[in-house]
Formats: sequence, C-alpha cells, structure tokens
Amino acid sequence: MTGITLVQGDITRQHADAVVNAANSSLLGGGGVDGAIHRRGGPAILAECRALRASRYGRGLPTGHAVATTAGDLDARWVIHTVGPVWSPAEDRSDLLASCYRESLRVADDLGARTVAFPAISTGVYRWPMADAARIAARTVRTAPTAVEEIRFVLFDTQAYETFARELGGLG
Repeated sequence: MTGITLVQGDITRQHADAVVNAANSSLLGGGGVDGAIHRRGGPAILAECRALRASRYGRGLPTGHAVATTAGDLDARWVIHTVGPVWSPAEDRSDLLASCYRESLRVADDLGARTVAFPAISTGVYRWPMADAARIAARTVRTAPTAVEEIRFVLFDTQAYETFARELGGLG
C-alpha cells in the first residue's frame, strides 16, 4: 500500500528516489520549482533535457505528460518532469492536472522508484487555485495504480501545507 506524507519545505532538499519537477514544456528550466530544481541539480539535468528536446520532444513536453532525467546534484536518483496546465476559469483542465500526477507515477514505476516527492503542480505561475489543486492531487494519487511506496507532497509555504493537509485528512 502506498503511503502519503506531507512536508513543508524545499523540494530540492528532499531525499527521495524521484523528485517531480513542475516543468514548463521547453524542459529548459524556468521559474519557481522548475528553476530551483535546475539550479540546485546542476548542469546534468539541463544536458539531459536538451537531449530530450533534440530527440523525442522537439516541440516540447506536452501538458499532462511526464519524462525522467538524472537528478544531478539533488539527493535523488531521478527528476520526473511534468508540465501542468495553466488554470482557466473558462475551461475545465482538471483532467490534465490529474494526468501530471498519474503520468509521473507511471514513470516512477517504470524507473523502479519507491519514494516520490511532488510539488503542488500548477499552483504557482500557472495560477491553479490551491484548494482545487490539492483536491485533484489527493484524489489522483489515492486512485492511481502504482508500486511507489511513499508519495510525499512537499509544500513550500504554510498555506499550501495546510490546504493539502485538509484535503488529505490531516496527514503531516
């Protein structure tokens, strides 16, 4: 059975088999979690991302998909990059956000990862409302078939942590 835990802190400081990156489609780094992972992980991550762009993802990684690279200097074996959707009040993109979690777990299973650390995908510059993102994330990881033993949500601030804790029934 998969355990779900919550941590308030910096995802780049987590010890896990895989750390999930809320990437942009270019895979070449950016702001928020993406920039932090690329900065702390070092040039090896960017080199593998460039190779992925040159081979399979010339137009970028599609929203809702996931792909793995080395974790470089992070305390993890892999980074699983997933592109979350931009929130829209006019269009329901919940299925794409759920796909980020499902696809990341599928990639983790393919790698043999047993511990996976997730950020709150799409809640930063993509403006997904935190409570809705937490609901989608919780529902998805609870129902996704996976051999991952620990799913860890790493929330940067108190508000995000408390929102996910409410959605996950007070885990901490």
